[in-house]
Amino acid sequence: MFIQIEPESDIPIYAQLASQLIEAIARGKLVGGDALPSVRSLAADLGMNMHTVNKAYHELERKEIIRIVPKSGAIVNPLSQNEIRSDHLERISLEIKPLIAEAIVLGMKPEAINKLISSIILSIKEE
Repeated sequence: MFIQIEPESDIPIYAQLASQLIEAIARGKLVGGDALPSVRSLAADLGMNMHTVNKAYHELERKEIIRIVPKSGAIVNPLSQNEIRSDHLERISLEIKPLIAEAIVLGMKPEAINKLISSIILSIKEE
């Protein structure tokens, strides 16, 4: 599993880890039923504190992307690729809305925002 953490980034390390695990799932490198490395193992591999990995895993569990099974570890949830639950759609909408508002404030037109989003989707699917 290739994870690259930017220690100088303004984004917290746990959030970087959680985002990269989500991207790995979106790219199909991890699929439903796959076990993630143990907190201790991943922390050692990445040279980070176990609490940071644990926080990332719990963030993914909160989003129902993984489930944490006591004494078994973290397992990727088998999510439907064709249907999204309304609560997930609402959460994603709330998370995207401030970024879109910021893009509008900074002068982006709706077409440019759509083009940017499309290019991001393509880059995730092609890599």
